[in-house]
Amino acid sequence: MNNPRLAGRYAKSLLDLATEQNQVEAVYADMKWLSAICKSNPDFAAVLGSPVIKADKKQVILKAVTDGKVTPTTAGFIDLLVKKTRESNLNEIVNAYIDQYNALNHIQKVKITTAAPLTDDLKDAIMTNVKAAVPTQKFEIETSVKDELIGGFIVETGGQLVDASILRDLKDIQKQFMDNEFIHKIR
Repeated sequence: MNNPRLAGRYAKSLLDLATEQNQVEAVYADMKWLSAICKSNPDFAAVLGSPVIKADKKQVILKAVTDGKVTPTTAGFIDLLVKKTRESNLNEIVNAYIDQYNALNHIQKVKITTAAPLTDDLKDAIMTNVKAAVPTQKFEIETSVKDELIGGFIVETGGQLVDASILRDLKDIQKQFMDNEFIHKIR
């Protein structure tokens, strides 16, 4: 269940606590790790969101997954989420914390989607253009591969999308053929 307001508030509270304890970087590393777990294992997120599984069982699962791998601050925060029955929002809270950390440190996410795995040279060329558009930012780069793009790339950053894929070009050509007035006059 999406609840960005709740996630933002919990994330801000965790960020404030981490700031007080001088553990912002350590908690950020924990959040990145938890985000990777939620992305790579959808069953983990499904268990946390399940209303059938009792909170004490979820706490045992969370403790088994995170025991010794996260800071005491993060472990205490996760325990608090379970006590407040907010464990189903863990993934959303983790992402909200990462977003708030990035905003605090002026880091902008850049997502590059290509049809084939991205080479370092191509990534550098794309990032050179992105850095020219936003020179004062630090960047966190995320790459993904989608075969349906056929070729080219898609870059998403700061609420902007640059689609330089062959799939988009083909769709534009298809639309031009569909809107071609000359063909309609012949019929």
